Amino acid sequence: MDLDRHDFEVADLVERLKADDTRLVALQIPEGLKIQALELMDKIEEGCSAQVILAADPCYGACDLVHHKMKMMGVEMVAHMGHSQMNIDSGMPTHFIPVTYEGEPELLPLLPILTQHHEAGEQRLGSESVSTDMSAEDAQDRFLDAVGRVSPLIDNKLGLVGSIQHLHLLPAYKEKLEAAGFDVVIPTGGERLSFPGQVLGCNYSGDDDRIGHYLFLGSGDFHPIGLVLHTGKPLAILDPYTTEAREISLEHIERILRQRFGLITVSQEAQSFGILIGEKPGQMRRSLAMRMKRLLEKHGKKGYLLALEHVGPELIDFYPVDAFVNTACPRIAIDDSVKYDKPLITPYELEVALGEKKWEQGYQFDEIP
Repeated sequence: MDLDRHDFEVADLVERLKADDTRLVALQIPEGLKIQALELMDKIEEGCSAQVILAADPCYGACDLVHHKMKMMGVEMVAHMGHSQMNIDSGMPTHFIPVTYEGEPELLPLLPILTQHHEAGEQRLGSESVSTDMSAEDAQDRFLDAVGRVSPLIDNKLGLVGSIQHLHLLPAYKEKLEAAGFDVVIPTGGERLSFPGQVLGCNYSGDDDRIGHYLFLGSGDFHPIGLVLHTGKPLAILDPYTTEAREISLEHIERILRQRFGLITVSQEAQSFGILIGEKPGQMRRSLAMRMKRLLEKHGKKGYLLALEHVGPELIDFYPVDAFVNTACPRIAIDDSVKYDKPLITPYELEVALGEKKWEQGYQFDEIP
């Protein structure tokens, strides 16, 4: 992951800083690219008269924007790298730089996985119509739905998606996949997504009934796991950094779902809950938190509203409550729950624990639209 293989668009940034006569700029970079932050700061300061401050706190997405703190330091503009602009306003001029990566791994090792997923979709399309009260177990057997939902499927297209660094590769891979015999669509999502084929850890709104399975271009399991939990559809991964071809197995998803169900079961006995509200501009869901508080009161339980910019075990575990409900970044409860001493659940999971919704109707992934 050397600097030369990433395009940080430094020259364009320097020209904007010159044109605006910017004297102090804040640089915000995701965790995976921070190792290159000091070199980027040198390049920017060598190219113009602006001074650069690195916003060194963790940055996990375009929802995680620096705002009033940088303004108090006299920062005139934020250069936010590695993410695309969302439908939110941080209150400061912010220049988004997607940071693309050069690297086109071979498709051939992935074709057996995609073929297997395509065949699963064909079986699902060939299933006779069923009633909506089919059990989750039957639905998973019949439809290979990883999260137990009976969802409509009217076609078996391959959905081609990726993380922001690799979206420029999607058109070329679409041609390659179509040449290999797949019917490919690059889905377009809602306002939170800036580009066709983009997925976020909190938003997979591009999914539709035509797509039977997915190919994700990117690294790690963060986006793929969220996509499978949201759609219940098979997903293959091609990693441009490592060139590895693999899939998110149903066994992996089942382990996550068993863990979630265990936390729901424990939370059913809880009498008091800490309701977490994210202070980050793109994660603040105050109305949802208030609705969870009213729901708890309806069931004779107590809810305490806790606002935090960062969420971690050391910041909440000491509160004398029985469990926590997370309305900040949806992935906190999914990815980090084992780090907490007390159950940390999503709003949907609280509704299941209180009997407002049924687990048997399929898992619902918490999403920010």
